This record gives sequence, C-alpha cells and structure tokens, in this order.
Amino acid sequence: MTIRTRKARWGRGAVRLGAVVAFAFVVGACSGGDGDQQSHDAGGGEASLAHIHGLGVNPADDTLYAGSHHGVFRITGNSAPEQIAGLTRDFMGFTIVGPDHFLGSGHAGPDEQDQPGNLGLIESTDAGQTWQPVSLSGEVDFHAMQFKHDRVYGWDSQTGQLMVSEDKKSWDRRAEVGLADIAVSPDDAEEILATTRDGVARSTDGGREFSVVDDSPMLFFLDWPSSDRLVGVDPEGAVHVSDDGGATWAQRDTVSGSPQAITTHGEDEIYIATDAAIYHSEDNGETFTVFQQL
Repeated sequence: MTIRTRKARWGRGAVRLGAVVAFAFVVGACSGGDGDQQSHDAGGGEASLAHIHGLGVNPADDTLYAGSHHGVFRITGNSAPEQIAGLTRDFMGFTIVGPDHFLGSGHAGPDEQDQPGNLGLIESTDAGQTWQPVSLSGEVDFHAMQFKHDRVYGWDSQTGQLMVSEDKKSWDRRAEVGLADIAVSPDDAEEILATTRDGVARSTDGGREFSVVDDSPMLFFLDWPSSDRLVGVDPEGAVHVSDDGGATWAQRDTVSGSPQAITTHGEDEIYIATDAAIYHSEDNGETFTVFQQL
C-alpha cells in the first residue's frame, strides 16, 4: 500500500478552506479519533439506528441500507430497521458499490478490542455480513466516501485531505478542504463537488484544486446520479436540484430535522436521513413522505 501526497492548490479567486476544520455541526456530532469507539452502546440490548452517516440502495434486493453509529442497517420501511450481522461498528463512511458490495470506514465496535481505532478502508461483498480490511488500517477515518469510475474518493477526517485510489490500496492525497460531503460527476472522474462553509465548491482536476461556485446554495449533502440530475439538501432540510451539474439550482420540498445523509435511486427517487426520520420522494424532491421514523 502506498500513499502519494500532493500539495493542495487553490484556483484564483477561490476561498482557501480550513485544512482540518469541516462544518462545525458535522464535526461536533460525528468526529472521533482512536478513542471514539468507547462512545458506543456496550451490550445490554439490540442496537438502534441512529447517527446515520451514509445511505444507499443495494441493487441485489432493491432495498435501502444505512451506515450508522451502530453498524449497517437494512431498512424496508415496513418494519424495524434490521442491524446486519449484529455488528456494532461506527460507520463514519459508507457507500454501496454494486450488488451486495459495500465499502466503509470508521471505528471498531465495543467488542472489537483487537481492531485499530481507525478502520481505514474496509469492504464487504456479502451485504455487510462480513467485512475485510483493504488499506489504511489504523491510519485513516473517511467521513465522506464515493465510488465512481472504478475509483474510491474519501475525505480523511484526520488530515482534512481528499484522497483518491484507483485500486483501493494505493492512494493520492489531494486538496486539504473543510467539507461535509462530496459528489463525483457521472461523466468525468476528475470533476468533484464538495459542500463547504462557503457554498458548493468544484474541482475539475480530480480534487487537487477547488473553487467555490458562484451563487451556489449552502448545501450539506449531495448525490449526483446522472448528467442531468444533481440533488442536495441544505442544513435546514430544504432540497435543491440541478439539471446542469450544479451551475444553477431549484429549491424543492423541505424535510424535518437535521440532515445526516442523502441518496438517490432510479430516475426520481430520493432518500434523506435526518435525526428525526428517513424521508422518501418519488417525484425528484417535489414532495417527501416519512419512510422510516427514527
């Protein structure tokens, strides 16, 4: 495993963002180091779904999954969320790559004293039943993760750097940027959007340099499923959509609670997790209903 470090560069007119400091409300609620695993509920009952850090629909069963402070959960909306394999790990990063194929990052659970505090990149090919270390074990805690164009993109909460790998083992360190989430263009592996204190920032060189997009809304989480469909949610729960890659935005419905994660499915579906519930839209954000109360 190798790590290649590149000095961050910022475009003319861009705002240099804090290297390690992300959104205060994100870091305050979700940050953690080597000792963070001690904050988990330790035994004595079934873990509940809380502090969701990632959402995705598994193509194998067309069902929503969530990576959370208490492990990975399968969520049908018709019954209580099901914790996968009884594994209570803090999944600070979680993304679905393909059928039953998940990537994650975060911290070991209270019963995993043999695991490092930071799990690095971990991988499951059986829908979260088992996980294997891939790289960066003990070194990195990714809080924002994407897999597109056969590349893994992750934001290292320890250093504030965006990291990119084409083989899941060798990594390039890119720009230092305070962010809450990233979204990668479905058409261009080098185009990345990041949600920052100053609005949405764009990179066109694979995350080596970012510039804040003029007049962009202050978004919290993003998903970019297709060329003409980009979806975001702001800190107040208002949903915004763009059909031109983030050049312009239109506001849609608003969900209740503090947003924690977003994902899209199909041509018009959106799922948004807040601290109150998981919301579902079937009309690209025009209206939302409660999918799962938390």
